[in-house]
Amino acid sequence: MLSRAEMNKTKMRGAVLLWGTMAGVLWIGRSLSPYAAEGQAVRAQSPEMNAHIEAGNTQFQQKCAFCHGRDAGGGESGPDLTRSKLVQDDVNGNKIAELVRTGRPGKMPPFDLADPDMKDLVAFIHAQQQKAVSAGQRKGVDVSDLQTGNVTAGKQYFEGAGTCSKCHSATGDLAHIATKYQGLKLEQHMLYPHEAKSTATVTLPSGESLRGQVEYHDEFTLGIFLADGTYRSWPVNRIKYKIDAPHEAHAELLSKYTDDDIHNLMAYLQTLR
Repeated sequence: MLSRAEMNKTKMRGAVLLWGTMAGVLWIGRSLSPYAAEGQAVRAQSPEMNAHIEAGNTQFQQKCAFCHGRDAGGGESGPDLTRSKLVQDDVNGNKIAELVRTGRPGKMPPFDLADPDMKDLVAFIHAQQQKAVSAGQRKGVDVSDLQTGNVTAGKQYFEGAGTCSKCHSATGDLAHIATKYQGLKLEQHMLYPHEAKSTATVTLPSGESLRGQVEYHDEFTLGIFLADGTYRSWPVNRIKYKIDAPHEAHAELLSKYTDDDIHNLMAYLQTLR
């Protein structure tokens, strides 16, 4: 079995390769033909394109704004999409759609959008990039932008239809959450807490049960760190196991939220100081 130090060396080598591969994907940004070059004025859009952009705005606010800002100009946890390279290389969504549908493990949830919805989303992102270039500046999200909900409705959603209280408690794990996180960072933590660690309970053929933090998991292998820091791994076909992944449960809710749900829930969480 490997020590934590040996595992860290292995992880570091893997991280170098991973970041080298992902470097061109991290920043999403610039053109759906035709788009303005630096310093040019924003071109007038056709009524049809304006309809796509407006529909894309709705998609973006529901699924992307909590990380990337309401105007795609970046937030506390997501990059400025109006500056990034992937959209600059994008043609009719061929780059953006792939990233949106596959996501980035632990960083960005996947969204299985239908083709028409994806077309709308792509149109909005590119329109925002064009607007930002023309204006010569990019604006993110102010805390005041996120203070538009109803606290009472948010509390009712938390305790009822939102099913939040099944896993969370306003006086337990979420006590003082609005002191720890503010603004967009609080909203991102609410909607997709990617830093939340997954845990696994493993039952060996001998009947022994082990529990620890998931360090590695694919279709062939599961590896966990036990409480004492020991790393253990097994072929998944030789054990029984159950993984508790909080961020996955949150990701499943993303398509179910309405704008009011998000605003109201955010308003309620901001009272938990």
